[in-house]
Amino acid sequence: MPFADELIGVPTARALAAAIQAAAPQAGLAALPAAADALGPLSLRERSDLLRDALLADLPGDYDSFAATIRAAASGALPFTGWLIWPVTTAIAAKAIEAGTEAAFDDGMRMLAALTPRLTAEFAIRPLLNHDIDRAMPIVLGWTGSTDPAVRRLATEGTRPFLPWAVRVPAILADPTLTLPVLHALYRDEDEVVRRSVANHLNDLSRQQPELVVATTATWLAAPDENTAQLVKHALRTLVKKGHPQALAQLGFHPAEVQVTGPVLDAQTVEFGGAIGFTVGIRNAGADPARLAVDYVMHHQKANGSLTGKTFKLSTVTLAPGETVRLARTHSFRAITTRRYHPGEHALEVQVNGVASGRAEFTLLPAAGPLG
Repeated sequence: MPFADELIGVPTARALAAAIQAAAPQAGLAALPAAADALGPLSLRERSDLLRDALLADLPGDYDSFAATIRAAASGALPFTGWLIWPVTTAIAAKAIEAGTEAAFDDGMRMLAALTPRLTAEFAIRPLLNHDIDRAMPIVLGWTGSTDPAVRRLATEGTRPFLPWAVRVPAILADPTLTLPVLHALYRDEDEVVRRSVANHLNDLSRQQPELVVATTATWLAAPDENTAQLVKHALRTLVKKGHPQALAQLGFHPAEVQVTGPVLDAQTVEFGGAIGFTVGIRNAGADPARLAVDYVMHHQKANGSLTGKTFKLSTVTLAPGETVRLARTHSFRAITTRRYHPGEHALEVQVNGVASGRAEFTLLPAAGPLG
């Protein structure tokens, strides 16, 4: 993934300032040009917030005048697309909320739908949902009938319970059924990106409402189209890793009589930045063919010395009665930005159709320098 300065960097800030200046020649822009020089130490979201605040400072009028300038910039000759849309849309939301009128709220929602094809307005809709979810949700549901897949995606992505980089919407967390009408309207969508957003939305819901999710997917599977099975598989991925029996059953993984040998590690220690290999044997000891979801759980050492598990997909196999399969995998401990490794005891565990079987311990050695 590109670095933050490649997504919202100096060129982005300058492009935004140029487009706004062209749309409002009378505006004396000061904050936007200055913001371009202040992006350096900030995260991606902080960069967006800085440009949002600069835009609001440079266009201090009421909602109508602000919206008119943004519309003029959007229809102007200069580029008005890409990552500059994030701060623009969040500024629109802020202005609409500040105005405090239903007209401004509704127009702000319309503007988000109009701008979302240029990048996404999924982050900007969150403050509006928090401000008046009862007014917002009927509008969102209306977006599911749009001819533009980007707008339909906004309906499901913008209301995700745990949308990355976005503020939370407590009303949705408290009542996940609020967004189910949106998902029911879009799970058969003709656009794969929209369907994937529906699956990710359901996967978010599964963190707190697993029974609601499996009930929903069961309803969809009862009257599927050619894409439903794949969507459900993606939606249930976290529940499958957790060994949820109903989620596994919906995907065709039922309790099976298996014999597991291993995991057998290729070493008892692994250097930081290195990798450890393992093998596992699985035999179908039952009288019927068995479809098996085989995962492994890596139990990482935490800073306090306890272990925390993360599940990884190993394989999906179907074994005839008496048949055996041997699987092998190498797990890397190279430095990555999303995980901090701590030296000490670790463990690897195999999971077959959600049932843990076999555990092997090993030691991660300290890094030569600072831990990644």
